[in-house]
Amino acid sequence: MRLIFVHGWSVTSTDTYGGLPQALSTASGSFSFDLDIQHVYLGKYISFHDEVTLDDISRVMDQALRDLPGNSKTNLTPFSCITHSTGGPVVRNWVEMFYGADGLSNMPLKHLVMLAPANHGSTLAALGKARVGRIKSWFQGVEPGQRILDWLCLGSEGQWALNKKYLEYDCSNNGFFPFVLTGQGIDHKFYDFLNTYLVEDGSDGVIRVAAANMNYQYFSLVQSSQQIIRKRPLTYALNPIGKSKKPEQVPVGIYNKYSHSGKKKGIMQSIKTSDVNSEIVIDILDCLQIKNAEDYQQYIAHLKNKSSQQQAGDKQFCILVFNIRDSHGNRIKKDDYDLFILAGNNYSPDILPKGFFKDKQMNETNGRLVYYLDAEKMRNIKDGKFGLRVIARPSRGFSYYCAGEFRSDGINAQSILNANQTTYIDIIMHRFIDKNVFRFDPATDKAKSFKGTLPTGGPIPED
Repeated sequence: MRLIFVHGWSVTSTDTYGGLPQALSTASGSFSFDLDIQHVYLGKYISFHDEVTLDDISRVMDQALRDLPGNSKTNLTPFSCITHSTGGPVVRNWVEMFYGADGLSNMPLKHLVMLAPANHGSTLAALGKARVGRIKSWFQGVEPGQRILDWLCLGSEGQWALNKKYLEYDCSNNGFFPFVLTGQGIDHKFYDFLNTYLVEDGSDGVIRVAAANMNYQYFSLVQSSQQIIRKRPLTYALNPIGKSKKPEQVPVGIYNKYSHSGKKKGIMQSIKTSDVNSEIVIDILDCLQIKNAEDYQQYIAHLKNKSSQQQAGDKQFCILVFNIRDSHGNRIKKDDYDLFILAGNNYSPDILPKGFFKDKQMNETNGRLVYYLDAEKMRNIKDGKFGLRVIARPSRGFSYYCAGEFRSDGINAQSILNANQTTYIDIIMHRFIDKNVFRFDPATDKAKSFKGTLPTGGPIPED
């Protein structure tokens, strides 16, 4: 078996892989495949220069693969891949760029084992380049690259697009087997300055479990222009567009004792060459020996049971990513809307479970709002009812919005608020345009000013 390793962001040395490559090679003798260390390759890519993008790295990764012994411009020897952190999105982006949903059956990559992957971003990215660059746990004294930092910010365009495309993948039936193995341990002695994200529950100090997990969903809501929910303020329903969309389920392993980085507890770097019986080494080798969809499904159940034991007694969280736009394709900017979570039969924001809300971040570039919620507390939501209210601006004038409200009547709230998972919620607000924006007068009328025209003609009808 040919095996390649792909590291995370702002790494400058292959010592980041620790003893994991050798440990895997040694331990593989007890498994159903041969992993000779001579067939293991350690990736090294430049991510700490501002001009480099994730697409750049993925494109050059393809060339680097073709430069390996036995490969060519037209042929790649089948291989498997182990990634850490941003390496997961790098390889997933390579898959999308060069193969996509329609080309999986011809893809040489067979196994993708992602360790603590930043599939849905990292909370630390929003701190800004200067502050993030000072976190030794992640960057070890180098300046982080701004373009990669932008991709890693919660709710980024790159995450939204890549994860939406992945919904169409039929992986296991095409011989491609992705896995996620992530920690939720915190190495308190490892960090060089205090930041609450570095010791956040439900994370490994850098990546939240829900942000690593490839089991996520897209949920779309569109505002009706007719159905009135409330009269004050005038509010129209936000109705689901079909069912939520989910990708093929991926095996996910969650580990209490591993943190994101470091030689003591890091899920990759802490592994020594002698750790041939360590939990993470055995689980990676189990992943690499999966050969068909049936075995893949069985391993999903195995890791799910194992993760439940690891998380017994621990808090579990979910992530909601909100994208607010209007019916004409305009993105509603961050200062032009307010969003409220609702609960109970009356769909009120005032009766939500105490302590349910852990964090929120606004993506400054695109205005997407990201909530981090205590999933266990949300299971106890009043009357089992969950809702959302969006108040967009302007709320009056020639072009305006009315408030929108989603109510979970008939929909299990837990289907949206899954523990350890991310839900992307695309909300389309109806843009009302007054008829008086454009009118005609007969040419026979006397000339007159329309400077004082008021928006009283009522909204134009739309399908």
